[in-house]
Amino acid sequence: MTVKVSVVIAVYNPGKYVEDCISGLLRQSLTPDEFEVFFVNDGSTDETPARLDRLAAEHPHIHVIHQESSGWSGRPRNTGIAAARGEYVMFVDHDDWLGDEALERMYDYGKANDADVVVGKMAGIGRPVPQELFRVNRPRATVENAPLIDSLTPHKMFRRAFLNEHNMRFKEGRRRLEDHVFVAEAYLRAKSVAVVSDYLCYYHITRDDGSNAGFQRFDPVGYFVNLREALDVVEELTEPGPLRDKLFSRWLRNEMVERLRGNRLLKLPEDYAEELYREIRDVVTERFGQGVFARVGPTRRVVAGLIAADLYQDIRELARWEAGIRPTGTLSSLAWENGALNIGFTAEYQVDDAPMTFRKDGDRDLLGLPLSDKALQALAGQGITLDAPVDRSDVDLVVRHREDATQYYLPLDSERHRMDAGDGSFRQRITARAVLDPETAAAGAPLAKGIWDLHMRIKSCGWSKETRIGAVRGEDVEAGRLAALTGEPRRLVLPYWTDGPGNLSLDVDQHTGKLERETVALMAPAAAVVDGSTVRLPLPLHLAADAGDPVRLRFERKNVGKYPADAVVDGRTVSASLPLEQLTGRRWAVRIGVPSPARGEARWTRLPVDVVVDADGTARVIDRHTPPARPAAKKTPTPPRPLWRRAAGRLKRALTKQQKKS
Repeated sequence: MTVKVSVVIAVYNPGKYVEDCISGLLRQSLTPDEFEVFFVNDGSTDETPARLDRLAAEHPHIHVIHQESSGWSGRPRNTGIAAARGEYVMFVDHDDWLGDEALERMYDYGKANDADVVVGKMAGIGRPVPQELFRVNRPRATVENAPLIDSLTPHKMFRRAFLNEHNMRFKEGRRRLEDHVFVAEAYLRAKSVAVVSDYLCYYHITRDDGSNAGFQRFDPVGYFVNLREALDVVEELTEPGPLRDKLFSRWLRNEMVERLRGNRLLKLPEDYAEELYREIRDVVTERFGQGVFARVGPTRRVVAGLIAADLYQDIRELARWEAGIRPTGTLSSLAWENGALNIGFTAEYQVDDAPMTFRKDGDRDLLGLPLSDKALQALAGQGITLDAPVDRSDVDLVVRHREDATQYYLPLDSERHRMDAGDGSFRQRITARAVLDPETAAAGAPLAKGIWDLHMRIKSCGWSKETRIGAVRGEDVEAGRLAALTGEPRRLVLPYWTDGPGNLSLDVDQHTGKLERETVALMAPAAAVVDGSTVRLPLPLHLAADAGDPVRLRFERKNVGKYPADAVVDGRTVSASLPLEQLTGRRWAVRIGVPSPARGEARWTRLPVDVVVDADGTARVIDRHTPPARPAAKKTPTPPRPLWRRAAGRLKRALTKQQKKS
């Protein structure tokens, strides 16, 4: 059988972190004869080489190539390309891992769209990854119609024939940004690029020990020499004009301006920060003009202009001000409707705990930045204004899996509001309403089991910052805390407040014990009744639609038995017929459970009531904390004393009296 995919992993002293990478490869949905793996050991000095040799001995489709250390990832990746036999080559870092169906999905999507490059959706665990690129599937993406340039890491599939046709290989040696050079060239030479966004293909992680190569402090001189090589590729393969300016703006934005903003600049040692600034300024003045500046957001354009004008102290002052910017939001409403959770919230930026304000100058809205007169004059001389495009401000609400960082954008409607702040300035607040349907939120599919956190992201005037919602909330939110039964088969979905901060999260399919603390705690035991053989419990559950018997009750007593009964949810009442024959004469704890397609057996949650069935079959419901009734102890009558014992007693008392007289 033809090998579909060759996976190439450059390896150097990964230690324990290679285990997740290995596990992900062994779980792939492609069969072992459909893909091959090349671990290229680049002179590791830990126990990894022996570990990989044992792995290869157990799995014929896994291979290990040992070579002397080359200092970086370029050479081992090239070694893997040379050894590969697959139709596509997929690059994976030794401390990252793949989704279980990643290779199959990316290969199939690439083949279906005749793609030279296939980009799979990424999740960043402790590190940033592109967001906008993965909003939707993109069967025929280009650098012109999609934000491909935002994703320059090598963790993608490349058609092997395409790489060989253009003799594309990674630059070798100890260097930075060799992946930028390689991927930028691939994008610009490819006839077609396919982007898979409906499945999480690649997990890009931050090590606990902080030793990821990309996180180490670099030599500014060498770094920006390497960055120029990526710019050289763009210049070689594009004409001067808007497209080149758009591509160059990616490096201006991410590798230069962002390094000189907020705490990212202020936390650097002063001498290192100044050296970094000088190298950045050299590239900016050599390679970028106003056409590139115009392609970045307003606040980034201001920083770029200050770089060009060589106003480093103004850059630091602006960084100190930006370090105080925080996104804030209020959860204003939360309610279930037809199986979907409607989430209302407001969003606004603050600076140093006060609302961010903008200035008015006639019909113009202006940024209220702390700039000196010299800086304002320098910017004006470059044609850079402080106009604030507040009418383009927007907000997103993202649901993100807590364990693996899978995330999805929720559909929402938003509205911008201006609020007078005095002295000719104004604030901007955004109100929004999002809809979270647990059965379709995962790009049209159900949310997987687990905890999903809600994250709000405000985008305005070049700032894009994220925060949780729920810690600040209005009065109209408690109704949304009901657990809901959604989907078919039924699953229990519970909105709840996190411990401590009190942010909004979602427990899907009873991943936690929150049901008992959040929903069952709302149940009033005194309102529970038994009508004949039917028990009715006032349990506040939202039912998405009529669907037979979505839940079960179970009556249990330790060392006696467990007796389940089908239950029906009607409004906020759960009803079930009692199995009286089994329950008669005892007191029983009551649990509720929802059978899960993932677990099979229900996860049972104790309710705050017990059912008591008397010997005559009469049943009643009592608070589970009511102590059991104890039968009254019977008094045994005292029999009369014998005559001889009474006579002896009288004689003893008479003798005692006589002795006292004498």
